[in-house]
Amino acid sequence: MAVPSHFDLVVIGGGPAGTSGALAAGLLGKRAALIEQQALIGGAGINTGTIPSKTLRETALMLSGWRSRQLFGVDLSLRREATIADFMGHAKHVSRRERERTEERLAQRGVVRFHGAASFVDAHTVRIVDTNGTETLIHGEYILIATGSSPLRPAEFDFSDPRVHDSNEILELTTLPKKLVVVGGGVIGSEYAGTFAALGTEVHLVDGRDTLMPFLDAEISRGLAAAMNANGVRFHWKEKVVKCDTSDPGDVLLTLSSGTTIAADGVLVCAGRSSNTASLDLAAAGLTPGRRGLVQVGVHYRSTEVPHIYGAGDVIGPPALAATGIEQARVAVFHAFGNALKSDLAPLLPTGIYTIPEASCVGETEAALTEKGIPYVMGRARYGDIPRGDIIGDDKGFLKLLYHRDDMRLLGVHVMGEHATELVHIGLTAMLSNATAELFNRACFNYPTLGDLYKYATYDAIMRMQLGLR
Repeated sequence: MAVPSHFDLVVIGGGPAGTSGALAAGLLGKRAALIEQQALIGGAGINTGTIPSKTLRETALMLSGWRSRQLFGVDLSLRREATIADFMGHAKHVSRRERERTEERLAQRGVVRFHGAASFVDAHTVRIVDTNGTETLIHGEYILIATGSSPLRPAEFDFSDPRVHDSNEILELTTLPKKLVVVGGGVIGSEYAGTFAALGTEVHLVDGRDTLMPFLDAEISRGLAAAMNANGVRFHWKEKVVKCDTSDPGDVLLTLSSGTTIAADGVLVCAGRSSNTASLDLAAAGLTPGRRGLVQVGVHYRSTEVPHIYGAGDVIGPPALAATGIEQARVAVFHAFGNALKSDLAPLLPTGIYTIPEASCVGETEAALTEKGIPYVMGRARYGDIPRGDIIGDDKGFLKLLYHRDDMRLLGVHVMGEHATELVHIGLTAMLSNATAELFNRACFNYPTLGDLYKYATYDAIMRMQLGLR
């Protein structure tokens, strides 16, 4: 058996978390190896999920004329049959550029790249098998597992049928479906439902709950569901798909738990995700996978079983976002090498949902504050009440701020509307600084901007406070 090459850090997985960890090691002058099984670096974040899906959303809004119809009452929608390929040119360009940037950074930091399937030989040794079957062994003083996750594929759906899709390969469609059933009203399902509706597809969303993304503040959840419905998404609440019949060459026939049937030429199943650890032979490294294959970690994202092994990103579970995975990997690597440059992750993590319209939040919801018995006052400002909202044609969006009633410290930020995922960061920064309403009372924002919503929402909260209202 060949003697393995030695590295200070071996990273398994070349997605956002994995590349971030490898780059952090390179920054510290460490010898790092990065293993990626797929042909392209970047994982789902760059290649099949985050970047392409958000780019497709933006392209759909622009090329379908959705914004023109909303803003000017002018219909510029496509008057011909369109395919996903017609809309994916820009997405492919954006993904390619991000891969190129990542590859350049990895080269600059001296990260050694390996292409192949990885598995543990022991707690320090990793076997890599390339597409030709050639084996390579490498040794890592520390190991970071960042293999990401894959969509769950429930047995009742025949994914071999070209009309049935999961979220990883939905963008490989060759023909835009005329009617699409999205199974699962979580973040991914809701995002794709909105995008395809903007493209002119008749969209049905099936979910076993009666509330859209119940982790959201209830007002945001209701507002988002209403906006999506107005945009053409038809909801089927408290329903589950009990049968998926693909025998007809025309439409797939879905039977719901109520007995309702829906025939459609496209089905997208968003039933959750599972960690990509099945092929790693975690047991050989002394690791026991958790539910859905999760790598179990503690403080600094260090394995609870093997102290020189770390995990980051989807593979360790919620929040399972590209942004959090990137930061988790940096914390893990700096901790492994005893560097205090980044010792922990901020306690407040924003959630960004790229539906149409966008939604974003950070901090406490009204329901959580009520449950905890924390006195609060709410302030709200509508996009339709400021000129920037008129300029961009958004009269449904709003910003909601939650302040502690005793000291007016900002506790929660909730936004629905255009650019919500950007706008939330103003509130996030304020919360990380333990800011009170006085910050926005004194601040001067450019005019006209969406940032002004923070002033008006704060004024609303101050007024409510003075009137004794919640």
